[in-house]
Amino acid sequence: MRFVLALSLVLSLPAAATTAAQAQSATAATSCDRECLRGKVTEVLDVLIKDDVTALDVAPTLRVTEDAVEKPLAQLGLVRSVTRLRGYRQDIIDVAAGVAVSGVMVEESGAPVILVVRVKVDGEQRLEEIELVATRGRADGMLYSIDTYSGVPTAALNYAPRAEQLGTRDEMVAIAMLYPLGLSNAETFNDVGTPFAPEAYRIENGAYMAGPGCTIIPGCADIGNQSLAVFNQLGRVTIRDIVVDERMGIVIMRLSWNQSGAPDSNRLTAWEMFKIHDGQIHAVEAYMKLFPPELDLGGWPIAPGITQP
Repeated sequence: MRFVLALSLVLSLPAAATTAAQAQSATAATSCDRECLRGKVTEVLDVLIKDDVTALDVAPTLRVTEDAVEKPLAQLGLVRSVTRLRGYRQDIIDVAAGVAVSGVMVEESGAPVILVVRVKVDGEQRLEEIELVATRGRADGMLYSIDTYSGVPTAALNYAPRAEQLGTRDEMVAIAMLYPLGLSNAETFNDVGTPFAPEAYRIENGAYMAGPGCTIIPGCADIGNQSLAVFNQLGRVTIRDIVVDERMGIVIMRLSWNQSGAPDSNRLTAWEMFKIHDGQIHAVEAYMKLFPPELDLGGWPIAPGITQP
């Protein structure tokens, strides 16, 4: 019955998911392949270390945000503050959309920082969008357990599925959409049929929050049956962006919550990654940061065609 419910819900979502995927694909920079896009992220990281933004090949329409605030490239604070790259880097490469999102550990004068870099290129392989989000501690991100990011990224996210294990772009997005659907509409993920693999887990800012062996809160060992009651306080989730790494089976969504409370209370946001193959979610990992309500979308509009859960 759980499988039937999951299947029926997945089949009910493709219209919204397909619209979002097609909207991104319509702006595709197909001449920039996986290594090209990975290289664009590397170029951005290099200028942070070298303090020389003139090395970047940018489009005349370049738009840059740093922690949700639009800035000229030359005025980025991270260009002056980042002193070193650490070993951790997780890339999500969307060739069809000409977009890459990377979670990276950097240092500011020895202090560790979780940095999310999103880049988008135009048809001439020039950078036309750069988004930088830095989380420096618990006050920034609610959770902050950076030992998880002390070395290479997790094996689960970086398993390269065989072609026959992968669904289409639209199928992967439809499965991933069951996660925010559960957050906004259910008491557990199983209530909406989210298809988790037995080993599925969730890591948020390095903290192991759900999955086999989890003990941080009661019931967290079973991600599918874990209570979602906290989201009654956080409010409904809003999806801003959907980026799909079709080769690696990773869907990453930029999410924010309409957090209740005082008018000036901060809102939780996340870049949430879903590892999907064989029709199941095998891993969920997120980089989180709190933003003021007026900045909860990170300074960017909701991508065209996204239907909210």
